[in-house]
Amino acid sequence: MAENSPNTPIDAAAAADAAFAAVAGKPFPSDVFTAPDLRWAVIGCGVIANQMAESFALAGRKLAGVQNRTRAKAEAFAERWGVARVYDTPEELYADPDIDAIYITTPHNTHIKYLRGALGSGKHVLCEKSITLNSEELAEALTIADANHVQLVDATTILHMPLYREIIRRAMAGDFGQMNLAQINFGSYKEFDPKSRFYNRDLAGGALLDIGVYAITLARLFMMSLPEDVLSIANACSTGVDVTSGIVLRNPDMQMATITLSLHSKQPKRAVLSFDDCYIEVTDYPRADRATIVWTADGRREEIRAGEEAYALCYEAANLERAVAGDQVEQNMIAYTVDVMAIMTMLRRQWGIRYPEEEQA
Repeated sequence: MAENSPNTPIDAAAAADAAFAAVAGKPFPSDVFTAPDLRWAVIGCGVIANQMAESFALAGRKLAGVQNRTRAKAEAFAERWGVARVYDTPEELYADPDIDAIYITTPHNTHIKYLRGALGSGKHVLCEKSITLNSEELAEALTIADANHVQLVDATTILHMPLYREIIRRAMAGDFGQMNLAQINFGSYKEFDPKSRFYNRDLAGGALLDIGVYAITLARLFMMSLPEDVLSIANACSTGVDVTSGIVLRNPDMQMATITLSLHSKQPKRAVLSFDDCYIEVTDYPRADRATIVWTADGRREEIRAGEEAYALCYEAANLERAVAGDQVEQNMIAYTVDVMAIMTMLRRQWGIRYPEEEQA
């Protein structure tokens, strides 16, 4: 759906609702869940947890368990989605031998706490973005996962949408030439509320971890190596979190990315990937299922489609199940997350933005 369409939903939740409505009553694709099913539980009952439950329902599956800080909310979630088990504490969930994988959907400053418990208890984990606050926390989580022989998968949708897998396949086949420049925007309008998760420093608010992770992940996915030159400038609000920023990345292969983020001004979620022989434009890129190729030689336009926006969270869960089954491509995707987290950690240090947990550490 085009960003400037009068029918475009005004926020991510509305966009997801529209995507689910578009596939209502359609057969679920047989090529999404191809590895052995795991028994899933979710921590947190917010918007994204409900989207995962709805995604599983599209596939004819159900979550097996739910844990939330407020039990009443967990019970309501379980009743709505037919979840069999409600846990009083995370520890009760971790100890359940009938759960194989846990989806963590809580605010990102709490992720490391749940990652320690879940991974340390031998559970595979799909963790919402931003997977941790910084590189040090991510390194700790990966060490725990390795020690317990379990998989940790980043739920940033960019890493899982079939569209990007298809574009990468064609790029690696030499269809486009080398990628030289990525221009990526993401602007949201969030009403300023110092207590909201978007602006509250105690909840690790700010544009970078909330929306910048999408842009930086997309840039890194199409760069041949980790950017070494990271230049930026950012504006912070009165609560001390980043609200607007401009970022330039360059790697040793001379590939560049320019990224613009805003938490208080709406702008198109648009990515343009410029190659030797074409540029590829992706609108609403976090869960995109289509893109437009414009060929340099003659201006010809080609539409490329892969996957379905409504199944974004299914792709994430399915890829974790593939990783658990031994798929090395899926197991190795976490390397992109490590690079993205390194960039975001460097950026916040440039800006002098630290969260309470980091100061205590």
